Amino acid sequence: MCGIVGYIGNREVYPILIKGLRRLEYRGYDSAGVALLNKKGDLNVYKRKGKVSELEAFASASDTTGNMGIGHTRWATHGEPNDVNSHPHYSQTKDLVIIHNGIIENYSAIKEGLKKRGHTFLSQTDTEVLIHLIEDIKQHENMKLGHAVLAALNQVIGAYSIVVMDKNDPNTLVAAKKGSPMVIGIGTDEFFIASDASPIVEFTKNVVYLEDEQVAIIRRGEELKIRNLKDKEITPYVQKLTIELEAIEKGGYDHFMLKEIYEQPRSVKDSMRGRLNAEKGEVKLGGIVEHEAKFKNAKRIVFIACGTSWHAGLVGEYLFEEFARIPVEVEYASEFRYRNPVIYPDDIIIAISQSGETADTLAAIELAKSKGATIVGVCNVVGSSIARATHAGSYTHAGPEIGVASTKAFTAQVTVLTLMALHVARLRGTMAESRFIFRKRIYFPCCIRGGFKIKRDFLHTR
Repeated sequence: MCGIVGYIGNREVYPILIKGLRRLEYRGYDSAGVALLNKKGDLNVYKRKGKVSELEAFASASDTTGNMGIGHTRWATHGEPNDVNSHPHYSQTKDLVIIHNGIIENYSAIKEGLKKRGHTFLSQTDTEVLIHLIEDIKQHENMKLGHAVLAALNQVIGAYSIVVMDKNDPNTLVAAKKGSPMVIGIGTDEFFIASDASPIVEFTKNVVYLEDEQVAIIRRGEELKIRNLKDKEITPYVQKLTIELEAIEKGGYDHFMLKEIYEQPRSVKDSMRGRLNAEKGEVKLGGIVEHEAKFKNAKRIVFIACGTSWHAGLVGEYLFEEFARIPVEVEYASEFRYRNPVIYPDDIIIAISQSGETADTLAAIELAKSKGATIVGVCNVVGSSIARATHAGSYTHAGPEIGVASTKAFTAQVTVLTLMALHVARLRGTMAESRFIFRKRIYFPCCIRGGFKIKRDFLHTR
């Protein structure tokens, strides 16, 4: 649940990084840090175990000037939570600095090789090994930073979102992604980098979501350049953010979770909007229309998800079996991906994720796709990795969920799965038309206030 934020442009960078890190606090973390390049060319790194507020207090008397920098909130993987293991991490010469989400699985072997070449390490992390490797390649192969990053990533095994900065190149940031989300915001002569859109939305709506194994060269005053690990240039696909700043603020509530509990009626309504014609008893999900024939003939549906989304899948199992009469299995994506599941080409795999970036679910999707199955996504974030990796799908419309304990994301997922089950039931003819009834003026004689009976409208599927 680490968080990344970065900036290059003409504004003072430190306030942008701190605000961004605060917006990422919901992800959970045990330490925070920033690296800032000032106008004198000094690379200043400040990091502390604990909260962002403790980082601010530590850096308050130090030089925080500059208009290029990176920030990070860490959830410990390699090495205990302490100041030394916190991000950012320096290279051997301290000319380069890196922040990293994910795990480098072969870091130990790389570390031993670097030690033999004279490198010394201060932390217990895999991240420090990666920045040493990048610098080693840069020096010995006489490469520019972007090509050194690309060459280093061709040697590592694992998942990563990284941002690298070089004190000797004050106009360049290099970012890369594999299996961990990364979004780049494009402003006027400035760029913003983050692990999700929440730190960016205040400044720009134009964003590029990096795909796996892509490296972004972000240079001040130039257009964004993206290359893949085979050194092939990729044309950036610029998207418009759909979330608003107000959606990631507390809006007068004491806590995000309380706010999101009260947002559930709206998110359920928004998830049904345009998909339900109660007057005609019709349910239509445009995202799966092109694959209706596969749903109609499917012998089995498999839900893959993690955490709260897995629980939504359990509800979906009952809905599909009751309405559409299709056998359903619900799998933890983290278990599904590490075994050899029996998947047939006529199976439909429904992947559920709030963020659309769940690493285990993405890996499970790729496994199921390799076996020829049709993959349908149910997620909350437009343009997310799962939305791009699946053949079809439907968005929930819960809006950003900042609270760690899921509320509106779960109810929105169940809402979309209900609509999907009803849609498929109509396709397969497994529900009588009489069950799709909209009844007006349903009265509850027992519910009387001030002498008036309460009237409510319901869609019935008896």
